[in-house]
Amino acid sequence: MRSSPVWIPTLVLCVLSATGELPVTPPVPLDAPGPVLPTEVPLPEVPATVLLRLTIDRAGEVSQVEVRQSAGVAFDRAAMSAALRWRFQPARRGEEAIDVRVDVPVTFEPPVHGHHIEPVAPQPPSFSTTVRGASQAPPPVAVGDFHIPVGQLADVPRRSASDLMLLAPGVMLANHGGEGHAESIYIRGFDAGEGKDVELRLNGVPLNEVSHAHGHGYADTYFIIPELVESLRVTEGPYDPSQGDFGVAGTVEYQLGLARRGLTASLSTGSYAARRLSLLWGPPEASEATFVGLLLRQGHGFGPNRSYANAGIMAQVELRVGDESRLRLFGTSYGSRFASPGVVRETDVVDSRMPCAPDSDSQFFCSYDPNQGGAGQRHILSAELQSRLKRGGRFVQQGYVILRQTRIRDNFTGFLLDTTPPDGERQRGDNTEGYYRGSTMGLRGRYTPGLTLLGQPQPLELGYVARYDDVRTRSRRLRDSGGVPYATVFDNQVRTTNLGAYASLRVAPLSWLTLRGGMRLDTFLFGVDDHNRPTEDRDGPRLPDESLEAYGFFASPRASAEIRLTPRLTWLTSAGLGARSSDAAALSDAELAPYARVASGETGLGWRLDGPLALEARGAFFATRVSQDFVFDETVGRNQPVGASQRLGAFVSARGTLQDRVDIQASLAWARATLPVPGASAWKLWDGTVMPYIPELLGRVDASLRGTTRVAGQQVDWNVALGHSAIGPRPLPLDRYSAPIFLFDVGTGARWKAVEVGLSVENLLDTRWRESEFNYVSNFRGPDAPPSLMATRHFTAGAPRTFMGTLTLHLDLQEDSP
Repeated sequence: MRSSPVWIPTLVLCVLSATGELPVTPPVPLDAPGPVLPTEVPLPEVPATVLLRLTIDRAGEVSQVEVRQSAGVAFDRAAMSAALRWRFQPARRGEEAIDVRVDVPVTFEPPVHGHHIEPVAPQPPSFSTTVRGASQAPPPVAVGDFHIPVGQLADVPRRSASDLMLLAPGVMLANHGGEGHAESIYIRGFDAGEGKDVELRLNGVPLNEVSHAHGHGYADTYFIIPELVESLRVTEGPYDPSQGDFGVAGTVEYQLGLARRGLTASLSTGSYAARRLSLLWGPPEASEATFVGLLLRQGHGFGPNRSYANAGIMAQVELRVGDESRLRLFGTSYGSRFASPGVVRETDVVDSRMPCAPDSDSQFFCSYDPNQGGAGQRHILSAELQSRLKRGGRFVQQGYVILRQTRIRDNFTGFLLDTTPPDGERQRGDNTEGYYRGSTMGLRGRYTPGLTLLGQPQPLELGYVARYDDVRTRSRRLRDSGGVPYATVFDNQVRTTNLGAYASLRVAPLSWLTLRGGMRLDTFLFGVDDHNRPTEDRDGPRLPDESLEAYGFFASPRASAEIRLTPRLTWLTSAGLGARSSDAAALSDAELAPYARVASGETGLGWRLDGPLALEARGAFFATRVSQDFVFDETVGRNQPVGASQRLGAFVSARGTLQDRVDIQASLAWARATLPVPGASAWKLWDGTVMPYIPELLGRVDASLRGTTRVAGQQVDWNVALGHSAIGPRPLPLDRYSAPIFLFDVGTGARWKAVEVGLSVENLLDTRWRESEFNYVSNFRGPDAPPSLMATRHFTAGAPRTFMGTLTLHLDLQEDSP
């Protein structure tokens, strides 16, 4: 029998699941049997090296193996088969066992010429250790599937956790409602509103709110404490079977964690009476998944009717349940109140007719209606159990409860829509109040059996979701004077049950080819009690209530193919179908509920270099078609259906880091969104009317530089950060375009022992820019003024240059690792 070749594994450790200040101890091999080649495979004539990437879990077992560099199918499979049998003493940060991913070169040496080698027991692999901070990332399902560790880019000035979405390419945020109102999200050529086309999650808990009065899918992320966001996963496009309802343009999931242990207290104050207090605590003996955070914010805002005040707390604890399971308990409670400036007519600003001082700045930042604004509350409880099963299987089970209430008041048209009452009263105004109160309960889980297919471990994943919403959603018109309601637009009690399941399979038939595919099935049952029916119809008096039920389902296949062109360069092509559920308020009794369907495809390249200087670059082209899209309608203050739409676009993105000193990320995205010509071929993605409000070009740069110096013999750590957004002209209705926008934000800080001071400047060049811009007919001159029927531009002013100074105290810290 042919003897086994000599093999020489050297482990180069890259910790991708843990960040923090405690020292990281690498895994120690306990049992590492060597690979055995089949007898029919000849020994190599020259050394053959297979580069493996292993995931070593907290139990010290290898849960996943990937081939990063091939030496041939036989050598690859022999190396992978051996790696699955290796056992380790798990890696640790402090006393806490952690998951890690490691790169292992396995070299098959040829036998010495003229000598026969007897089989010998292999020696454990030697270690050359390099530790890098980042989060463990699943393999991407598409080029546009980004796992984004915040890391050093937390130094870049940001107003809220919503701004972290700008780390993904092709994302723009706008807010016409004030500090506390959900952001309007523009991503991948979609005007996703406040969440209608983007699925948002927090640690697996869904944030989109069904049949919200302000828009179906409304999702507010303002309550998330930015310092507790460890990473984001942004999947642009419907390519992952785990993506669910509202994932038309993609999915954004916030992952929480607090790397720095001990107590951290920060007090900030700045322009326009802005004040911010945050308290963060991570027990030193616990993992970064255990933390408590408190955040208070308050300010007058940079112009009339822009004041805000909010408070929130977030807490999580991770507990061990036996040797193979972990339980995470998470809770958050949040309340806010904010005023909104609304929109202003450009002609009134130019002609100095606004009710403010006549100078240009006062006019630009002025507001018509002081009744606009809102308030909200949110409370979440979640429990997640992660268990490791026999043969390497995994099971994750999560349950959650959400309580939510919002009230938002807007006025987009002034006195245009209200008609004079029959009794001769003056017009009352177009102020609209959207009210929402609801509770959500849900379960979600995924199961990965400990299987091996074609030499690949864990090829199959099964998952499910079960969600029930019981909400009251209502829209009313309010009087301009006093805010008293005078008419009801709709008033519904909505009950929605969403049951879904998915299966995904990953196989690697060849060392250079990985195939992924899956199917998702979602079902919805809607129950609606309409409390705004007329009290009389053609048959006589009737009750003002009516009930209806509807049902619908959709299936969404998704697939991708990854070709490894070189050890660092991959070509990834993905395609998938997705869907957006119906707004229950628009359904009819016994209707087979319609859904907006999206078909999307993407192809592109990804390149990665690991090491002290880590670089990653991606670029792709994509095309998307949606069966039913929405565009903002000023008469109702929310998005309304406009029919089918299509998109053609491309993006490039790159990020580079150097030894926790330099972190730079840059992206450029182009997308053209059109309404297709009726009857035109689905392949003519370029033709059609350009959709309004969606910018074609978006660019973003985030950069942070950290260093150490000595002042009077004392060590001082410092940082400098820059954020830059470039937004191309946005198309407006009636063939108008907005001006391009260029914004610069800078921040700097210094730390001596436990004391840290910082200064951030947003909109460094003090640009006068328009955060939201529209083009339509309105009448803000008063109920007695004859309305003009000519459309004109309306806008919400963006923030001017603002300063914020911060004092931070780091208390009860563990000593930093060298």
